[in-house]
Amino acid sequence: MTASNPSHASGSLPAQHTLLPILFSISFVHLLNDCVQAVLPAIYPMLKEELALSFTQVGLVTLTFQCTASLLQPWVGAYTDRRPLPFLLPAGMCVTLAGTGLLAVAGSFAMLLLAAGMIGIGSSTFHPEASRVARLASGGRFGFAQSLFQVGGNLGSALGPLLATLVIIGRGQGRIAWCMPLVLAAVAVLAGVSRWHGRLLDATPAGTGVPAAQSLPQGRVLGALVVLAMLVFSKYIYMASLSSYYTFYLIDRFAVTADSASLYLFLFLAAVAAGTFAGGPIGDRIGRKRVIWFSILGAAPFTLALPYANLFWTAVLSVIIGLVMSSAFSAIVVFAQELVPGKVGMIAGIFFGLMFGVGGIGAAAMGHAADVYGVGAVFRAASFLPLLGVLAALLPRQGR
Repeated sequence: MTASNPSHASGSLPAQHTLLPILFSISFVHLLNDCVQAVLPAIYPMLKEELALSFTQVGLVTLTFQCTASLLQPWVGAYTDRRPLPFLLPAGMCVTLAGTGLLAVAGSFAMLLLAAGMIGIGSSTFHPEASRVARLASGGRFGFAQSLFQVGGNLGSALGPLLATLVIIGRGQGRIAWCMPLVLAAVAVLAGVSRWHGRLLDATPAGTGVPAAQSLPQGRVLGALVVLAMLVFSKYIYMASLSSYYTFYLIDRFAVTADSASLYLFLFLAAVAAGTFAGGPIGDRIGRKRVIWFSILGAAPFTLALPYANLFWTAVLSVIIGLVMSSAFSAIVVFAQELVPGKVGMIAGIFFGLMFGVGGIGAAAMGHAADVYGVGAVFRAASFLPLLGVLAALLPRQGR
């Protein structure tokens, strides 16, 4: 593959037609990537017992993964906006492969942190570059492309606990190595995607890029990005409480087994996947601001009721919350990319990084709070976060 030209600002022009094979490829890799990543929180109870971890240490594992995944993403995106590097996709996945292997043999808390950090580094290169590829292959259907890409990750996140239940939990930490063939498959697919991206770069005339789609004053753009960041904060701090501690909550409050708790987590994450896929195309049709408003503030009645429900209604409410809240992220990313045209990778890196970062910080803080006050108190406190969705009223109007 030929070297990329720095004059290809923003990663070249998008394809004239929606390229479904490319979109399905990166969505499939997103599924594999996030499936392997989701195994980690699903096996927390096993790791907690085998390595004698506290809830605070469990939170620090999540913090390490989320922060390594978040801190590099904006820098990767900003650099490749100026100088696209398609080979980063398979190269980053190779780092994930090494981290997965280390996770299978980690015999100490320090090794566990190192493994989580390596998986996070792989994620930090994958997400901004894959988001760029999704936009390039969208044919102008930006919300649809982002949702299709994102839903692969959500499906993977849903399948991770199921994989952990069927293959790892109760069979020993070494069985984590069975995830490595999935990562190898992801490397192979991304090698093909990177070749397509390289050919697109070579075929794009120097100096061309995506035309500007927004002409708001700089102060208004900055204010809108701050509002979007606050909405991501409210959404992902709450989602971190469910994805990292839902199994502990069910075991503590309803005395279910670890296997059963993992299946409930799978139901929640499957609902997240369904909601994610719906959010982008709906945003293309009715406007992204409406989707953002509904998906965060609209979840508040259900999150407020969840800590007081019985087991059946806890499952029902968690599915509704997953469906409603997950529809926001694709709309938020595309909304932000349209606010700052020509910075596709940087914006994707910032918002994917923000997602991982606030999720990790929230998970660590909630782990400490769970040690002190109990996991039930954490769920009651987090239930108020979606009320911040009212901030969506401050977003400017856009064409979509």
